[in-house]
Amino acid sequence: MAAAPVWSVDPRTGKQREQVAVEATAQEVDATVRAAHDTRGALADRAVRAAFLRSAADQLQASKDHLVEVADAETALGPVRLNGELARTCFQLRAFADIVDEGAFLDVVINHPDDTATPPIPDLRRYKVPLGVVAVYSASNFPFAFSVAGGDTASALAAGCPVVVKAHPDHPALSELVASVLRRAAAEHGIPAGVVGLVHGFEAGIELIKHPLISAAGFTGSVRGGRALFDAAAARPTPIPFHGELGSLNPVVITEAAAAERAEAIGQGLAGSMTLGVGQFCVKPGLVLVPSGEAGDGLVKSLTDAVSDTDSGVLLDHRMRDNFVAGVAERAELSDVETPVTPGAGGEHTVSAGFLTVPAAKLASEGEHDLLLEECFGPVTVVVRYEDEAQARSVLDRLPGNLTATVHLSADEAAGKGRGAEILAELTPLAGRVLVNGWPTGVAVASAQHHGGPYPATTSTSTSVGGTAIERWLRPVVYQGAPETLLPVELRDENALGLPRRFNGRLER
Repeated sequence: MAAAPVWSVDPRTGKQREQVAVEATAQEVDATVRAAHDTRGALADRAVRAAFLRSAADQLQASKDHLVEVADAETALGPVRLNGELARTCFQLRAFADIVDEGAFLDVVINHPDDTATPPIPDLRRYKVPLGVVAVYSASNFPFAFSVAGGDTASALAAGCPVVVKAHPDHPALSELVASVLRRAAAEHGIPAGVVGLVHGFEAGIELIKHPLISAAGFTGSVRGGRALFDAAAARPTPIPFHGELGSLNPVVITEAAAAERAEAIGQGLAGSMTLGVGQFCVKPGLVLVPSGEAGDGLVKSLTDAVSDTDSGVLLDHRMRDNFVAGVAERAELSDVETPVTPGAGGEHTVSAGFLTVPAAKLASEGEHDLLLEECFGPVTVVVRYEDEAQARSVLDRLPGNLTATVHLSADEAAGKGRGAEILAELTPLAGRVLVNGWPTGVAVASAQHHGGPYPATTSTSTSVGGTAIERWLRPVVYQGAPETLLPVELRDENALGLPRRFNGRLER
């Protein structure tokens, strides 16, 4: 039986552009993983790794025009958005190169023997080593930043782990191009091309997670797909870490005082955030608690005006479009749900933005309205009108884990007058990033960033954005009583590499 072809499709028309590849067989997945495994030694030198990452960024930047052209043809995200995302991807690669150079991620800790301690402390020297080959499952909505050269790949390579990427079917041509760019960058530093493997096809993704030489996996996508892979990773004879980003409602709480103070600005900000990228951001605000009464009414009017002025847009593929149209229609049919701006089909290939409103009482206990507590991918949000603080808390208590949670406070509340601190405390168990008077769309690549959250937002406590994303692909090892001449250079007393470390309890930088 011939392997199934992999086609590049234009989401603006639904027509096939070109055949890019064929779906990988089990034998081809095996060969790709083994080729990646054989490159581990080429990544052992930190200086080589850092130089490779910087070359990858340079090569991507040099190929920018062609890459963006292909990305737009496959995703319809537009050149402005895609140029920004590619710049972010290059920045991320260079940031991880700096992290590799600094060496703090190795987490070096040295304890000399101490016979006076109880119990006595032997000579102990600890640092972190790469796990091995990492499987990366690309996301559809960020064809650069969460795909072949995205954060999972960049952080894994920085840790010293080769990668095998399962390409997303929504941008296969771009995936092939980016993989070739990374391989050219690898060749500049004597690293074999197998350091970045690429496979296509659903079955290839299943074979990849099961392969005995895969040591960990990173995933960004749906709850259903991510949970299936997570279960497969746990069911292996040797289970492996699976760092999955699955889904998030990203709740927003608007206090009555904030709505009274700046209803128009909040409504406009919410409209911009929920429709950004045609609502295809993992941190889109999908559930917004707005007070009943005059202040909340003003906010809803502002939101109505702003969303009504939003143009229809193209989703990443027609399957997503069909799911969006069906999903918003099903939600709109629930009792007491109103649609001030009706979301749905905007045309044969597009969707129109909108939002739903529902009384908070309908979500306070389990029932048919629980559908509104599930993520709906696309330009829609659910506005929940609450009567009092207790009713708002009852809705928050029913929410699953999220990537973000946001509160909008008045000036006085932000200054400590009122329940601002209490609301922050109520939101903290719900999310990995808690915002005040902002919007969650836009995830800065910074050392303090955390992009993750309680399940089902993610399957682990790690982040997929920011410097600490590298920690996912490392494991600690300690040497006890080993002569210095046998130790890795990173663990010797002289610290010839000038690494940040903790030496006999003292932090040395």
